[in-house]
Amino acid sequence: MAQDTAVPKLSFQYWLDKAVEWGHTTTLESQQDVCLHLPKLQEFLQQIYESLKHMNSTTAIQRFPLIGQLLGRLCWNPFVVGYDESQKTLMWCLCCLYSNEPQNPVELKANSWILSLLYHLLSSSSWGANEVGTGTFISALGYTSADYYSKLVKNIVSSLVTELKGNQFNGLNIQGRVSDDHVTVVSLFCVPLITLPDVTPLLEALLTYHGGGSQEVLSSEFLEAVNETFLKKKIALSESAILSLWLRHLPSLEKATLHLFERLISTQTSSLEHVPQAACHPAIFKIVDEIFKSYADLFESWFLFVRFGEWADIAVEQLLKSEDESSDTFLWLLAFYYSPHNDKEKRTQIVVEARAVYDRLMMLFSCTTLSITDLQAAASTKTDKRQPCTKHLVRHLLLSFLLFSSGGHKIAQEFISHVILASNTTSEVFDLLIRTAYRFNQLGLKNQRAVKLVNELLQELRFTD
Repeated sequence: MAQDTAVPKLSFQYWLDKAVEWGHTTTLESQQDVCLHLPKLQEFLQQIYESLKHMNSTTAIQRFPLIGQLLGRLCWNPFVVGYDESQKTLMWCLCCLYSNEPQNPVELKANSWILSLLYHLLSSSSWGANEVGTGTFISALGYTSADYYSKLVKNIVSSLVTELKGNQFNGLNIQGRVSDDHVTVVSLFCVPLITLPDVTPLLEALLTYHGGGSQEVLSSEFLEAVNETFLKKKIALSESAILSLWLRHLPSLEKATLHLFERLISTQTSSLEHVPQAACHPAIFKIVDEIFKSYADLFESWFLFVRFGEWADIAVEQLLKSEDESSDTFLWLLAFYYSPHNDKEKRTQIVVEARAVYDRLMMLFSCTTLSITDLQAAASTKTDKRQPCTKHLVRHLLLSFLLFSSGGHKIAQEFISHVILASNTTSEVFDLLIRTAYRFNQLGLKNQRAVKLVNELLQELRFTD
């Protein structure tokens, strides 16, 4: 990765040695040395963040095994924390190391440690109490520092959410008391804390808040950061919050659209399971339509098909139930889906090969007793020169046959276990099943035989993976 080269190991070791040397800056010489190096340290911390933000917590620890020791020492150095934007950059770095879904006790312990450092940094900010004697006061209350600031953050978040949503007191709405400048400042302060679960209610309140004027009150840094984090699935937000984000910040909508489009055309269709229905909003639909409209030829054709992406699955399902006169149309549609860039001659060849498999499958469709060998024979070819797009199409036909024919239904699990998994196409089949399950769910289907089979196959593939 390009980001890996941004932070030389030699430089990392240098700053770690410095952090150890500085300790808690108890001597005048140490304090002077810290002050002398602060500008370069800030540049280094920014480099660290630029690298970390492209990694998950596991990768980050592998790339920088001593990152925790470095950040921990710097967070407790008052001269470092008090300099310029070092405090914010340290928060960003810590949030990159936070695991939203800890998988083991080590990650759980790391999360606890990260939160304690974040709460410590917050206590040094305008959100926390920074007066002399705060530590003694906290101890007198019976709290540890981490517990106290954890509760402080939750209370502050709750208070700000109430402010933004507007208190109802004796029937009077006091939302007008929140100034636009205050909202802007709050949104900026949230940027390094976006991935923390305790802050999620505040993110949603900010995204759905609208000031009294026509100008955007949320900082662009905040809107971009929320969108980026959401697309990477590091946070979960309500549909209304995402809808508001995309409507109020068009660059985020454009980036989200391109992100989804790339996943769709790369067959990573499992993302459909997590796409909010905000995409069905008329205004968003119109904007997305315009994004792809200033493109022609191939790209326009792709967008037309992806926009109505369920056509592929419906086409296969109808193909197995259709009369001969309509099957050619469905086969051509599938050939186009799997090979939009091919010319007429190549696509015609794909249709011919798919037709041969289809005809053999239709001869088996009404059979109540089938074997794996029967299906393998139906999908076989006399040569090994079948194009990749044709192979995808054939697998799509086979999977639908297993789901919608009585004989195929009985051998579905066995066929997938012995044939599909052995051919290293598990990911492709899993995506097709996810897409089918998504469509069934949208149609409200729950008890049909095919629905149950899809869920069983998905569960088996997840377990196998």
